[in-house]
Amino acid sequence: MFRSINRRLITILFFVFALLVLGTVGYMLIEGWDFDDALYMTTITLTTVGYSEVHPLSVAGQFFTIFLIILGVSVIAYSLSILGEYIFSNSLGGELKKRQTKRMIKKMQNHIIICGYGRVGRSAAPTLHENSRDVVIIDSDLELVARAREDGFATIHGDAASDDVLREAGLEKAWGVVVSTGEDSLNLFIVLSARTLNPDLYIVARAVNAENERKMVRAGADRVVSPYRIGGKHMANIMLRPHVTDFFDVVTLQGGQELWIEELVIADDSALIGQTVGQANVRRQTGVSMVALTSKVTGQTIVPDANTLLTAGDELIVLGTRDQLAALRELTRSPLSQTR
Repeated sequence: MFRSINRRLITILFFVFALLVLGTVGYMLIEGWDFDDALYMTTITLTTVGYSEVHPLSVAGQFFTIFLIILGVSVIAYSLSILGEYIFSNSLGGELKKRQTKRMIKKMQNHIIICGYGRVGRSAAPTLHENSRDVVIIDSDLELVARAREDGFATIHGDAASDDVLREAGLEKAWGVVVSTGEDSLNLFIVLSARTLNPDLYIVARAVNAENERKMVRAGADRVVSPYRIGGKHMANIMLRPHVTDFFDVVTLQGGQELWIEELVIADDSALIGQTVGQANVRRQTGVSMVALTSKVTGQTIVPDANTLLTAGDELIVLGTRDQLAALRELTRSPLSQTR
């Protein structure tokens, strides 16, 4: 919108300059005046200030003046409308947009806050949105905030390490925070602030320097990610096991179906509690393949067999299509806020 207005402002300036040139040259040719008199006459004619003519006008000069007045009034009227729209968009319109965003964030529950809309944040946000997550972007860079807004996300311009800014983003009601700025020191402060304000948050933080990963964990991060290290491992795996890597990215079957790996938690009221994997027969009921199970009791991750007992709080790593995973979510009663 702003780019469109700026283009029209440039067009208006061009037309004003063109009218000045046209009027000046016209009076010089029609009336034979010098440049100074022609420019002055053109200016008072276009602005309709009502001063008298510099010199008496011929009939041709009078008609030319009428032509200039009509063009000048039209351009001035159009200019005023564009300027009014520009002022409204930057002041009142901007304020209305901020209020609308605040109301939207207040209604959010179990959303995810992304601190930093750089390359990492821009990669994470669409994936979360595609998985039915509400996302709020915080960034101190106005250009990145504008880009996030254009991408369709709720945005807040400010310092993500500030408690007030985090509260404005709905931290108390959020499910998780992705801390993805390019500065480890800033990420550390954000993690510490977020954990202090909401002890139940699930926090994933970015660490540029591997030496800072332990500090992030001590500050309260649940997981710490080093994009460079992960990128290097992924490239090595592509070299060594290209087909396996492609499979675990996203598997596309014949007919366009995609397989996804998901993590579901067995809720306290799930019908699966007390059954073994063989008794539950998850594969036959939903079509989902159970890849791994993290026991709530022992904390160990195992490959389940038919005799593995399912208990409340167990985390299941499963593989299936979107519809199959949705069917298993109904069985586990796993709320969306518990899947990772």
